[in-house]
Amino acid sequence: MASYNLVVLLGNLTRDVELKYTQNQMAIAKLGLAVNDRVKKNNEWVDEPTFVDVTLFGRTAEIANQYLSKGSSVLIEGRLKYETWETDGQKRSKLSVIGDRMQMIGSRPGGPGSGRPTEQTASQASHHGDTMGHSASHSPPPDDVPF
Repeated sequence: MASYNLVVLLGNLTRDVELKYTQNQMAIAKLGLAVNDRVKKNNEWVDEPTFVDVTLFGRTAEIANQYLSKGSSVLIEGRLKYETWETDGQKRSKLSVIGDRMQMIGSRPGGPGSGRPTEQTASQASHHGDTMGHSASHSPPPDDVPF
């Protein structure tokens, strides 16, 4: 049976990027992403966040560390990864995302063009590498959409 594992998330960082290097000098960045789902409760629209752990590798990890911080908007394209471990005899598990591509949304605070929003892919920031092949929507869906 064939399978397909693709995740696309647009959200805001819940903390600063944590960058580490392996013994082979490969960069690994860990970040937390909050993705809001707009739902109607008691005749009012409210945001319900989903918190997702994301791992980036290589040059993309270094660029995330250089340009992103808590609160930054980012689009991540990647795949789900099921992780299991044991703590104090207790089995634990979680779903996380391995990010293959990243697109920064908005402008860098205090940076050039900070007065107007921009989109910048990881490859544009480093002047080499892959681009996402698609761009994120600039506006949220209208509040009156019933689904």
